[in-house]
Amino acid sequence: MKSFDEYLRDAEQAHGHLCAGQVLGVRLAMLGLQKLGIDDPHGKDRKRLVTFVEIDRCATDAVAVVTGCRLGKRALKFRDWGKMAATFVDVNSGRAVRVAAKESSKARAREMHPEIANKNQQQMLAYREMPDDDLFATQWVRVDLPPEEFPGYKADRVACEVCGEGINFRREVQRDGRVLCRGCAGESYYDLAAE
Repeated sequence: MKSFDEYLRDAEQAHGHLCAGQVLGVRLAMLGLQKLGIDDPHGKDRKRLVTFVEIDRCATDAVAVVTGCRLGKRALKFRDWGKMAATFVDVNSGRAVRVAAKESSKARAREMHPEIANKNQQQMLAYREMPDDDLFATQWVRVDLPPEEFPGYKADRVACEVCGEGINFRREVQRDGRVLCRGCAGESYYDLAAE
């Protein structure tokens, strides 16, 4: 595994800037990997890990950099829970650990560095220095991963009977004996607009 500073440089480059969320994300991911005993996420362990992130903020980019998990590899899963947390699943052993940033870490950062007026700068420094136990809560959890959630899973595609678009990996909806995509089943995140 790379050093904290090496991962932080990589995260800054991938994200476009350095912020407290990047520091938090790098530390969060490094702790998750350490708890699982995964020391080479970009090499020999690259197909061993699936990561669930619970927020779409800066830390998520850092988690992806450290773990090597990406949406396109089917190894990074996003659950929009609005929490600064991630769950790391070792697909070989089935063990999983959830790591969540403690809300108290913000107040702890103010206590540690009251001389720094800028909140982001204050948190960036404090998050580098805080012990893991002050910064994170960890829980051993169980995550049931059906085969279609594993990286590299291949299956037949089906077509939506309304729009005709292909649907991957059991994401279709069965309604009134018809195969529908989620959009045509009423779960769409968009509405059609006039051109």
